Amino acid sequence: MFPISDPAPTLAQLRAFLAVADHLHFREAAVSLRMSQSALSSAVSALEETLHTQLLERTTRKVLLTPAGERVAVHAARVLKAVEDLVGEAAHSREPFSTPVHMGVIPTVAPYVLPALLPMFSRRFPRLKLTVHEAKTETILEELREGRLDLVLLALPTEASGLVDVPLYEEDFLLAVPEEHPLARGTGPLTRDVLKDLDIVLLNQGHCLREQAMDICREVGARATAATYATSLPTLVHLVVGGLGVTLIPESAVPVETGKHVRLALRRFRAPAPGRTIGLAYRASSGRAAEYTRLAEAVHTALGDRRLPVRMTPREQW
Repeated sequence: MFPISDPAPTLAQLRAFLAVADHLHFREAAVSLRMSQSALSSAVSALEETLHTQLLERTTRKVLLTPAGERVAVHAARVLKAVEDLVGEAAHSREPFSTPVHMGVIPTVAPYVLPALLPMFSRRFPRLKLTVHEAKTETILEELREGRLDLVLLALPTEASGLVDVPLYEEDFLLAVPEEHPLARGTGPLTRDVLKDLDIVLLNQGHCLREQAMDICREVGARATAATYATSLPTLVHLVVGGLGVTLIPESAVPVETGKHVRLALRRFRAPAPGRTIGLAYRASSGRAAEYTRLAEAVHTALGDRRLPVRMTPREQW
């Protein structure tokens, strides 16, 4: 801890520097902060003087972060997020949802549940300023830990320390095969062992659905097709339709991804069927746990009312 008499960076200086770090352009950064370019430049220069460190490399054509600037930017973001949490904690005692909520959602969930959730948020929480960021599991968990996101909707458990998991629903995985595949003609439930004789196409690395499918394959000694991967569920479905293999698809995605014009057959597995649990997670240290619990309850109700092909988790298990 430095002496209180020593000069320290101000929040205004940190905000100014982060804006420049984000835009790498003084004029655009100044516009984003609604301040003059000269005031912005002065704030950044004052921060460099306080830290006795050059943070930016300025040329007549562009702005670059120095190595020190890259490190300071990470810490500055954390400081500003901590201040935002402090203000949010104080605001919470006055009125719920008085500060924005930044929510992350994984791509294999977002298209299938957000149409039910976004209108509900608007109706039930008119003061809530919600932003949604769709990204892979690893990304949104990192942003949650770093404070750039407040809560995330993803497959549980997160297996990350310092987080609270709130399970919302469970769903089965179905086996998707081309319409002309021999398995397309059956009707009864399949055993997992059937996967041993199939070429299974998967999502790219970083998708939790890929890891879950890989786990199931390893359980029965099945193989995944190493040469073909997809970046999204719609692409994965088209690869299967094109005869490049078979895949596992979460049941909530079926109504959206498998219309009557898609030449695809779906088969169920014998119980206990492979599947996943979807829920919300937030930092245990957050001062907004009561708000997030209310949001989780509202999400649980909205998805239950939507009658998705999932099994809602009893709230007693939260």
